[in-house]
Amino acid sequence: MAEHPDVILVRRGYDAFSTGDVAPLSETIAGHATQYQPGRSALAGDHRGLQAILEFNGRQSSKTNGTFRVELGRLFTEGQGRVVATHRATGERAGRRLDTGASLNFTVIDGTARDIHGCQEDIDAWDEFWA
Repeated sequence: MAEHPDVILVRRGYDAFSTGDVAPLSETIAGHATQYQPGRSALAGDHRGLQAILEFNGRQSSKTNGTFRVELGRLFTEGQGRVVATHRATGERAGRRLDTGASLNFTVIDGTARDIHGCQEDIDAWDEFWA
């Protein structure tokens, strides 16, 4: 069975994020997209526009000296522009270790991600790590 085009798009975005390849990552996210990151840390909130989303991703890497990683788990779609991606997020920062489950919920329109909404398995551990 072939993967749905929206699932292929999100998988391509995860691959690009994981390798630090900004060009293909930029092609998967609309210029006017918004990524919402839950929590109370300095990384929480709405990141509006492609540049802000790329900067958010860059801060995750820089704050962890490049140790922040996501391991893609499963991808789900309803076939009409919604994709849920599960992943494991790990990293080290200031003597702390992150190892938690998470998901990103995508709205895909015309072949690009327009809205990305993060959810955390343990929001308190996430906030503590990024505090």
